[in-house]
Amino acid sequence: MTKISRRNTFAVVMAVAVAFALALGLVGCSSSSSDSKTETKSETKTTLQIFAANSLSKAMEEVQQAYIADGHSDIEFADTQYKASGELNEMLGAGSYADLLISASKGSMDTAEEKGYIDASTRKTMFKNDLVMVTKEDSSITEATLDEVAAGKYSICVGDDSVPAGNYAAQSLSTVGVYTPSADDSGKTGKDITGKGGTYTDSIKVVTDTSVGNVCKHAKSGDVDIAFVYTSDVYRFGGVKIVGTVPADTHKNIVYPGAITKDCKNVEQTQAFLDWCLTSSKAQEIWQKWGFELA
Repeated sequence: MTKISRRNTFAVVMAVAVAFALALGLVGCSSSSSDSKTETKSETKTTLQIFAANSLSKAMEEVQQAYIADGHSDIEFADTQYKASGELNEMLGAGSYADLLISASKGSMDTAEEKGYIDASTRKTMFKNDLVMVTKEDSSITEATLDEVAAGKYSICVGDDSVPAGNYAAQSLSTVGVYTPSADDSGKTGKDITGKGGTYTDSIKVVTDTSVGNVCKHAKSGDVDIAFVYTSDVYRFGGVKIVGTVPADTHKNIVYPGAITKDCKNVEQTQAFLDWCLTSSKAQEIWQKWGFELA
């Protein structure tokens, strides 16, 4: 029978201990390497910050999800800011960061360009929309006209000066004599005025609000008889019905321009997203679903 010395026993134990320690080290390194790769992969994502008009909220959220799913997993979107176009300009002027600006009016984008907030060479007209008169779904009103509004037949809600939909409504209502343009637009009406800085006559009951979404809610709740909103808002909010389309020749063309901002740090990725929004059949289906027509 072979005898094992204490020295040999100690050597065997030490060898096993060393092997075990090495194995643990390799596992740790492998885990660390895996974690490092995961972190590196995460760090390669580009985050895009979008500033968009209020009326685009539902559609844009869906478009962003579709864009990521359509082979752009390296892109993520920050908390998109949906506000009145004038307010978005104010945010940019105050130093807020955005990669892409989408306004609900040519005038608002013109202002952004004049103030140097955007790269004018990237500016594109993206969508068109219609201005409509809506009431709550169970309203007894089935049809309404500007002339009836001017006659004081209905109480109305429109956006204030910072809301493009409100500017368009003011332009239209000036053609029937119930909106007096500002001094700068004296003697003009309709699409020849800005729809800002004027006043409504006392012959009609008017409520103004700070976003087209809030304007729509006034009609939905029955606070007013009629609200002036975009066709897309009917899809976005529900609970209202269209009782009249405002004649297009009474206001400026309703368009949504988009442009990359001057301070954009992700120009290539932002341009790719903007192009996809305008050319992808998947994107077009979503825009149309929410009431937007590509320009």
